[in-house]
Amino acid sequence: MKKVALITFLSISMANAFKLGVTAGPHAMIAEEVAKVAKKEGLDIDIIEFNDFVLPNIALNQGDLDANSFQHQPFLENQIKNRGFKLTAVNKTVLMPLGIYSKKLSNLKDIKEGAIVAIPNDPTNGARALLLLEKAGFIKLKTKDMPGIFDITENLKKLVIKELDAPQLPRALEDTDIAVINTDWVILAKLDPKTALMTEAVDSPYVNVLVIRTGDQDREDIRKLVQAYHSQEVKDFIDKKFAKAILIPN
Repeated sequence: MKKVALITFLSISMANAFKLGVTAGPHAMIAEEVAKVAKKEGLDIDIIEFNDFVLPNIALNQGDLDANSFQHQPFLENQIKNRGFKLTAVNKTVLMPLGIYSKKLSNLKDIKEGAIVAIPNDPTNGARALLLLEKAGFIKLKTKDMPGIFDITENLKKLVIKELDAPQLPRALEDTDIAVINTDWVILAKLDPKTALMTEAVDSPYVNVLVIRTGDQDREDIRKLVQAYHSQEVKDFIDKKFAKAILIPN
């Protein structure tokens, strides 16, 4: 697996391999299992691992990747709107529920007035975090459609909300009362997803998707990739490896 921070991997990737971009952690682990299944069908996959949420879509859009697997549909739509990418989701992969975590509290009922809360700073996951905080009863929002911190109409606990890059959130637990963290970063930080004080429901709209360039939908290698992601071998791997912390959508 190639680990990259910049888009400089073409010279080190296998020339004839299908290039799949993923983020570090669970997505990379799942992709390795997908590659094993796909190889049985004659598809060689070169997994390119990224350390942020921005570069995988840039790389795919400019043709340096054949597909990527790391984002949910609302994030993709926001990227397309703001950056003009010609990208399309071809299938669902997994749901990584957003959760509220703490190293200082064992129950959300114990949160004090003025507590410090860290949430993701990208628009879609930030909105997702605010909706979870509203569900927890801490705030009220004037809109459910991509809310930001300025959409908070009531802050019942006078929470101090800090927006941070998603990979920094596990480390922020040392300096905050609670943090709202994506499951992939929780696992990568070697935290236990089962320690979440609250998580999104199973019917969350934030299911991750497999993304390709618009127009590539009929490619045979894309079809094989989708089949590999939905194979029984990959489903069994996810259930065993992540102990139901990562869910497989219907």
